[in-house]
Amino acid sequence: MERSELLKQLRIDRDTTRVTGSRARRVALAAGVVLALAGLAWFGATSRQPPAVRTAVARAAGEPGAGSVLDASGYVTARRQATVSAKITGKIVEVLIEEGMRVEEGAVLARLDDTEAEAQLLLAEAQLTAARSQLGEIRAQLEQAERDHARQRALFDKQFVAEQALDAARAQRDMLSARLAAAGEQIKVAQESLAVARVQMDNTIVRAPFAGVVIAKAAQPGEMISPISAGGGFTRTGIGTIVDMDSLEIQVDVNEAFINRVRPGQPVEATLNAYPEWKIPGAVIAIIPTADRSKATVKVRIAITGKDARIVPDMGVRVAFLDPPPARSAAPRTAAPAVLVPNEAVRADGEKGVIFVYADGKVERRSVRLGRTVGRSRQVLSGLRDGERVVLSPPEALKDGDAVRLAENG
Repeated sequence: MERSELLKQLRIDRDTTRVTGSRARRVALAAGVVLALAGLAWFGATSRQPPAVRTAVARAAGEPGAGSVLDASGYVTARRQATVSAKITGKIVEVLIEEGMRVEEGAVLARLDDTEAEAQLLLAEAQLTAARSQLGEIRAQLEQAERDHARQRALFDKQFVAEQALDAARAQRDMLSARLAAAGEQIKVAQESLAVARVQMDNTIVRAPFAGVVIAKAAQPGEMISPISAGGGFTRTGIGTIVDMDSLEIQVDVNEAFINRVRPGQPVEATLNAYPEWKIPGAVIAIIPTADRSKATVKVRIAITGKDARIVPDMGVRVAFLDPPPARSAAPRTAAPAVLVPNEAVRADGEKGVIFVYADGKVERRSVRLGRTVGRSRQVLSGLRDGERVVLSPPEALKDGDAVRLAENG
């Protein structure tokens, strides 16, 4: 009996197992349906979100027809730049400049040891004083000799003295007159010596030759300085370097095959490597009439029209030589001025193109007439106004009237 009871307890109830499995399948099916519906809802929500686009503002390009005919690279240079040194060899006792300091013409930059120069100046002053004192003494003696000669002449005329006495008085007078002339020349020599001593004293002071900005400080107090290289490298040859910032210009090397596109007075647009979005107007000063045989280039000088403190010597710069605008006609202009847009905003097809203009969350597809390429921009001659926002790199599926949203950097 006990064994049969145990066997009954071990028997599997197939009806209960069937019911449990069916319930599990129903739960799994319901979960799958819920997930599918959630996925469809998410897909629908994301598919309805407008695409994100980047935009840029169209800016005026000046007269229609103006554009770049040649691009070149170069550097900002200074026409007036000087490494200032002393006229004499001496020891520096004071340096009054620092990098970045602006100095005026004649400002004191440094002082040298003036002990020897001051001693020479005092000696020259003493020699001049002595020469002037000697001149006074000789002048007094000459006056006395002239009176003696006059008395001897009167006595000789009355035959009271011999002719020899008259000759002696005359000789004394003439001798003192010659000494007076010599003393006068000695005074002139002493005056010239004093002037030289003063120049030597002034040479111990180093002054700025023109107004500018100090870009380098090359010496310190206690060092020796000389106008020529000496001392095996231990003697400085300059106090510092000064640049006249008003003399800055641009020099570029133009391939000799394209130099025929450049002419004096031609307008240019310069872009510093440090400020790629800043367009600097300028004009060609001159074409240097010689070519670099090794590089097959010709140097061109360019004036910077707008002076700015951000422009400093030796900066890298890119220059676009512009085609001057056509002559103005007497008839009034009715066409809208041309504008510039980034190249990536244009779908070009020859002189025609398509641009998408952004406004109030939507885009408008416009057909425009294109002009020249100016650097990284394209000229739009008609169909777009200055200040309108254009879509950069518009998606292929973008259509007129589509809703869009601005990207974070747009």
